[in-house]
Amino acid sequence: MATPLARRALARYIRRLPVRTYTTHVGHTEPRKGDRVFVGMSGGVDSSVTAKLLADKDYDLSAVFMRNWDTRDESASDKGCEWEKDWEDVQQVCKALDIPCEMIDLSQEYWNRVFQPSLHSWEDGITPNPDVLCNREIKFGALLEHLPMASSSSSKTWFATGHYARKTWTLPTSESPPRAKLLRPVDLIKDQTYFLASMTEQSLNCALFPLGDLNKSEVREIAKKAGLATAERKESMGVCFVGKKSKFGDFISSYIPPNPGPIIDLSTGDTVAQHKGLWTYTIGQGAKLPGMRQRAFVVKKDSGLNAIYIAFGSHNPLLLSRSVIVSDFSWIWKDSPPNHLKTEDGYGAEVKIRHRMDSTTCTVHSSDSDHDLKITLGNPEVGVAPGQVAVVYDREEGRVLGCGTIVDTISLE
Repeated sequence: MATPLARRALARYIRRLPVRTYTTHVGHTEPRKGDRVFVGMSGGVDSSVTAKLLADKDYDLSAVFMRNWDTRDESASDKGCEWEKDWEDVQQVCKALDIPCEMIDLSQEYWNRVFQPSLHSWEDGITPNPDVLCNREIKFGALLEHLPMASSSSSKTWFATGHYARKTWTLPTSESPPRAKLLRPVDLIKDQTYFLASMTEQSLNCALFPLGDLNKSEVREIAKKAGLATAERKESMGVCFVGKKSKFGDFISSYIPPNPGPIIDLSTGDTVAQHKGLWTYTIGQGAKLPGMRQRAFVVKKDSGLNAIYIAFGSHNPLLLSRSVIVSDFSWIWKDSPPNHLKTEDGYGAEVKIRHRMDSTTCTVHSSDSDHDLKITLGNPEVGVAPGQVAVVYDREEGRVLGCGTIVDTISLE
């Protein structure tokens, strides 16, 4: 459970994050002949096939490549950097598809909106998710600010990505126009809706996810048949600003100075070791400490005391959270949160706390604001940490309802 000081630090972190919306009229719900469509490309096979599928349509199609990380922050030269290889691949694919492409440098925006807030969070012992921030603040934030996204009833501008997700629309009524719904993809193994859950309804209105009805194997096959240069390219894994040659802990430590503190046995209160900074361990992580007869695991952090607390045994109930407290929850349909949030029984839903986990059943209760939630998990979850993102799904159709930042946990013990 987070200390009051840690919760205040996390609240400050959340408040620092800018919230932006973009005005887009719903208009038509699918692209029409001649509509302006931008496709975000990364140099990978998924975005390449997205561009291929769209190039087969009669749209006014252009590709954009986002340069989000300036490697000159780490070295004196920009030569030989990973983004250059990505940009070369994007240009090669676009040439084969006969579509124009442009590189947009968003490294400053990424630094200010994603990396710096994440650094502050890590320094306070919190566990942020930069990829969720990147989709909200950069792909569906800063990038849209650079593109002519204005629309009218007769024409519309669209933004397509290679995310594995689906979008459908509600049926219009005499009182309401159709509304966009973010749904899980056909390929649940590749489901990326967790990373998209913080996008606004306005951004979702103009979004296209052409891969939503495809499996990864089908995407590879399309790329091979089209002769795309990226057909055999390996998956990119991990946080985008950490290079392939770097370890995450070493990379972050190059930006945050050491801040040693005690590692404390929660059961006895004894200091058993020292850490180099709260960011060097995450909750649920095994702590390799000398002289310990049992394996130790991190169960708590206290930013006020700069202390990390451990407990022993992989089945220790202190590792399991039965409920999470979520702050600043953002509903995609901001004016239509689910019913029953304020009832005694709460709202039955599903939740993900990490990208690579199966969603689990949960019950959601809200305070008066509808933005501060208590989510009770159907099955206790191991290693839940403040700063992680909780994404809530509708049980019936798997629609993404929104997400918020975990500020506290309630363990089994």
